[in-house]
Amino acid sequence: MQSSILLLFLTVDAAPLEGGVYKRKDVMASRLFISLTTNSSLMKYTGPKAKRCRRQGTNIYGSDKYDKILQRKPYGPGKGPRTRSKRPTEFGRQLLEKQKARDMFGLSERQFVRLYKTAVASQDQTGETLLTLLERRLDNALYRAGFALTRLQSRQFSAHGVFTVNGVRVTSPSFRLSVGDVIEVRSKSKSSPVFTPILEAHEKYMPPSWLKVDPSNLKIEVVGLPAAEDAEQAIDVRQVIEYYSRR
Repeated sequence: MQSSILLLFLTVDAAPLEGGVYKRKDVMASRLFISLTTNSSLMKYTGPKAKRCRRQGTNIYGSDKYDKILQRKPYGPGKGPRTRSKRPTEFGRQLLEKQKARDMFGLSERQFVRLYKTAVASQDQTGETLLTLLERRLDNALYRAGFALTRLQSRQFSAHGVFTVNGVRVTSPSFRLSVGDVIEVRSKSKSSPVFTPILEAHEKYMPPSWLKVDPSNLKIEVVGLPAAEDAEQAIDVRQVIEYYSRR
């Protein structure tokens, strides 16, 4: 079915004009369609996040609204309250745990595999190294420091260059932090009203020990590397490693 749709798309949109010249926009559209068709499994999930939370049985995005949805519908999507769920296989549990980690940090499959390969190539324990690499991402550090209410919000902050690292504006959420790095909000963004509820919530928040946080100045200093106990505890990293090791 997918091949038929692709063929129809190329036939209609990539038809040559007089003289055998193609419209550039049609060719580019065709390339885009091919890319989306062949690489859909590598893309980040952009569908309803509530369905992912219900499938995982936990709030993987952090927003309070997903807690309310899980209370109202504590069963998987497409199922009713009386539906008997099948017991997942070992591979199914590993796949689900890997997907949870990806969704939680907002990574594509390609990005996650790259981190896994980096962890495998290290001399340390693979699972702990993978968790450390995830924790050292700029967007995660902003969230862990309490400067964002959700990881999605921290990802938006870092992607839009709201914060600088060592005085340099960084627009890559995946930027890997090192000991001694200083993260500060840009002066033009410091007075933004978006930080008002964040700082109010920060009064009751305790950041991890590897981050020295100055809430009044929206400043973070990386004073150490995150240990395994500092990492996201909602992820069963052993299941993730076993999933990739059998591929």
